[in-house]
Amino acid sequence: MDSLTIGFSGIGAILVLLAARVPIAFALGSVSLVGIILVRNERAAFAMVGSLPHEFSSSWELSAIPMFLLMGAIAYKTGLTSSLYAAARVWLNGLPGGLAVATNFTAAGFAAASGSSVATSAAVGRLAIPEMLRYGYDKSLATGTVAASGTLGALIPPSIAFVIYGFFTEQSVGRLLIAGLIPGLITAGAYTIMIVGRCAIWPKLAPRVTIEVTWADRIRVLKEIWPLPLLILGVVGSIYAGVATPTEAGALGALFALVIGVAQGRADWDVLKSSVMDALRTTSSLFFLAIGAVLLTRFLAMAGVPSYIASIVASYNLGEVQLVIALAIIYLILGMFLDPIGIMLLTLPVFLPAFDALDVNLIWIGVIVVKMIEIGLLTPPVGLNVYIVKNVVGDTVPLSTIFKGVGWFLVCEFFIMWALIYNQNLSLWLPSLMMDG
Repeated sequence: MDSLTIGFSGIGAILVLLAARVPIAFALGSVSLVGIILVRNERAAFAMVGSLPHEFSSSWELSAIPMFLLMGAIAYKTGLTSSLYAAARVWLNGLPGGLAVATNFTAAGFAAASGSSVATSAAVGRLAIPEMLRYGYDKSLATGTVAASGTLGALIPPSIAFVIYGFFTEQSVGRLLIAGLIPGLITAGAYTIMIVGRCAIWPKLAPRVTIEVTWADRIRVLKEIWPLPLLILGVVGSIYAGVATPTEAGALGALFALVIGVAQGRADWDVLKSSVMDALRTTSSLFFLAIGAVLLTRFLAMAGVPSYIASIVASYNLGEVQLVIALAIIYLILGMFLDPIGIMLLTLPVFLPAFDALDVNLIWIGVIVVKMIEIGLLTPPVGLNVYIVKNVVGDTVPLSTIFKGVGWFLVCEFFIMWALIYNQNLSLWLPSLMMDG
């Protein structure tokens, strides 16, 4: 059996293992180890297994991940996010579907503090869903809004997905994080327009909440939440201005979140300990997954798969838009069955040679990839964010109702993806200012 056959057989074996519900990290790592033994020898395979985890884990770029996760954990445990929802509710209450709109913007704010879609859905769901249901909001609207708006954590900086993508594609993590900002805000805006439009046409979806709100109330809630926007602007602004690397910005963000919590009397030793443990657990699971993906990349390179794919793409004369649309379709299908970060790590070693062959801008591709894994958080039957919301609501809302609710948001995603694919400047304008302005 030649090396190329072994390489493609390895990809097939991974898909079979994933279909059998084998953990992604184990599937990637075990198949890659066997593949390297077959292509080279046992000594080369075990030498790589011995050195690669340390090489990967000691990467400076990836040290941003635990820093961003720690910042988000501290912000959540010190109550910064609950104050954000209260403020959004006071300011947006007068709009049709005001509580749902407030939930959407709260998720955007929390996403900018945590970088995690799953954490965003879980945190915002606990705050917003009981409130919306208490005021008679349609169950599919309430739960669908939380599940969909939680995906903003994948795009709005600081984004864990962009950090991982940047490492694997050797692109600037800072530019990637800034590139996700405008698409993330466009997504939040599109969700808001859809919610307001639906609730204006069908008022029964979201009965008007009659709450007496004065300007004094509005000013008061702003005084409670001002540290969070300041924290977010500090992190994103320091990356944009080139003052700090993503890792340094994440570390400063975690420190400032803790200082704010202490100053407000909401942080103590137990909060810090719990936040650190949460960040460590999530970082460990992500790193195991990513190490398996690095092994897969090495195995496929040894087998000659990347160069073969590049030659195939060149022979078909595909344009970059056609290739991106094909990528989006594959991500949409895989997103129905696999974990989003796992999809990215599984497909990057296969698709990157094709994009390199066409000299496609990998910052733009990064936005498309992260946008597609964001959509994968909503699509049935896996739809991780939907299950997170289901865990929050328990038996109060059936799973089918939550999937029905996210359907409207998936329609929005179709138009957003169309805009991002056919207008690269939506992704590249801000990073170009960052580097060249």
